[in-house]
Amino acid sequence: MQKITPFLWFDDRAEEAANFYVSIFKNSKVSRVVRYGEAGPGQPGTVMVAEFELEGQAFVGLNAGPRFKFTEAISFVVNCETQDEVDYLWARLSSDGGEESMCGWLKDKFGLSWQVVPTVLTEMMLDKDPEKARRVTEAMLQMQKLDIAKLKQAFENQ
Repeated sequence: MQKITPFLWFDDRAEEAANFYVSIFKNSKVSRVVRYGEAGPGQPGTVMVAEFELEGQAFVGLNAGPRFKFTEAISFVVNCETQDEVDYLWARLSSDGGEESMCGWLKDKFGLSWQVVPTVLTEMMLDKDPEKARRVTEAMLQMQKLDIAKLKQAFENQ
């Protein structure tokens, strides 16, 4: 059991969200679905909790009503090795009503924020040459979905 597990509050779509995320990420599964019993507080038989794993990271989704919504104050960063991986995750996570934002950020159809980030971006931004880091940062700030080739061009001043 991992020490810290993200616990996500959904209105009534925790199981749908778990299935959606599991369909996107490899090495992922829905671990358990727990339903409300006669004691409530939800309708007996409806999903209370959906537990799932994405790439080995455990999550819990709770159906607890519309009281709280996700904000950009919390997001999940997905580190990507290739442009194909960036493109795939960007398309899937922003599908069916998701919203694209800037600098690799998006919201999925449940309102959860994600950052789809190529690992090479961090390497370039931490380069010892401040001018290279500045150029790549400026390029990144102009993008929605991050483009590795364009980031590398900016880094190399081409």
